[in-house]
Amino acid sequence: MRSTWSIRRCVQVSLVLCLLLLGRTSVRAHEGPPFPIVQDRTVGPCVISIWTDPDVGQASFFVLINALPGRVIPKDLRVQLAVQPKSGRLTEAQYQMQRANLRDQVQYQAVVHLDQEEMWRIRVTLASAGGGGEVLTEVEATPPGYGRWDLVLYMLPFLAVAVLWLLAVIKKRPTS
Repeated sequence: MRSTWSIRRCVQVSLVLCLLLLGRTSVRAHEGPPFPIVQDRTVGPCVISIWTDPDVGQASFFVLINALPGRVIPKDLRVQLAVQPKSGRLTEAQYQMQRANLRDQVQYQAVVHLDQEEMWRIRVTLASAGGGGEVLTEVEATPPGYGRWDLVLYMLPFLAVAVLWLLAVIKKRPTS
């Protein structure tokens, strides 16, 4: 009888802890890998996709570039990224994107500073002797993660399942 009370008590405590932790996290924050904000848009002689991890502070932007069918990516291609708060409270900041050394993909990347959690205008400009163009889009800057506490936070559901599984195994074990 005592083990049943302990299992119930552990389940209740686990549920209360999960509810408390879920109630304190921000639902609209982005945590995780970069995500696309523009996909397969034709710009000049290229087809581009823009991916981002828009954390407040250091935000990462990636521009993946493919050639149009029957064409090649220009050797002199320059990619520039410009960011500005949608509210207009700051002037546009421009960043020259750097080409990443990848085998099968042409990718340019930049790390930019987003100082507040708000909507930002994003402008990517391609320029080369073979032509160019630009893409305009918007993205919401999200708060940065919890640092090393992310691992603990994300592990909690798995730990709760492991505790419940162990309690079930202990309960089924025959007593001698």
